[in-house]
Amino acid sequence: MNVSQLIELALAEDAAFNDLTATATLPANLHGSACITAKAAGVLSGVAVADAVFSAVNQAIACDWKATDGYRVEVGQIVCEMNGPMRALLAAERTALNFLQHLSGIATATRNFVDALDGTGCQMADTRKTTPGFRHLEKQAVVHGGGVNHRMDLQSGMLIKENHIEVCGSITDAIHACYQSNQASNHPVWIEVECETLAEVEEAVTACPDIILLDNMSPDLVRTARAIVPASILLEASGNITLANARAYAETGVDRIAIGAITHSAPALDLSMRVSSL
Repeated sequence: MNVSQLIELALAEDAAFNDLTATATLPANLHGSACITAKAAGVLSGVAVADAVFSAVNQAIACDWKATDGYRVEVGQIVCEMNGPMRALLAAERTALNFLQHLSGIATATRNFVDALDGTGCQMADTRKTTPGFRHLEKQAVVHGGGVNHRMDLQSGMLIKENHIEVCGSITDAIHACYQSNQASNHPVWIEVECETLAEVEEAVTACPDIILLDNMSPDLVRTARAIVPASILLEASGNITLANARAYAETGVDRIAIGAITHSAPALDLSMRVSSL
């Protein structure tokens, strides 16, 4: 689903073109102004989407964005000034803010982790734990927050997890099967394997995937694994990593930390739209 389709679906869901309250209370030819203001500090994402929402409702709405994606905003800062048909402004309000608040919340959560890792050389990555239909926008929000994207989808790379290992019989067999698949493909992709113990890490190193994912290991175990895994294999940690302990993981020398919570549990950034006096 592309962004235009998602906007169309969201506007239809909100019955934006049949706003009974605005129709009853506002003259059809009334024009006015409004502004979107940050009620909390954070990082913006979704500016282009919100702009497209206003345009989809009525192309006569003019938006003057004072901040763009990836920009830090402070409490009370004006994010956008708008003018146009008042009925259209109010009809688009909720849908535009839903996109903008949700995506800015993800960008803000990501930036909090990025700031916590500052100076360690460790990257902050997302996962596929995204809202159905919103993946591209949510992963874009991660980038706006200073993070990096992991797999976009199941065809973007091979990530061998415990269920694949169980069926294949071993980590070694699963990695070899993925290498064979790559050799037979016109579009080979990177191979990553998830390890839950140091013994599994040692086995994975012997089979030589592109990436090793350390799942639910303590910082001490991650540090030990770092000594086992050569620099030619990217080392990633995930599971039970929070903002409070993220730096401890980064300081082990791991290359990347993956956090699902930045997309599936990020609180929306508080933004509001208010019309000006007419």
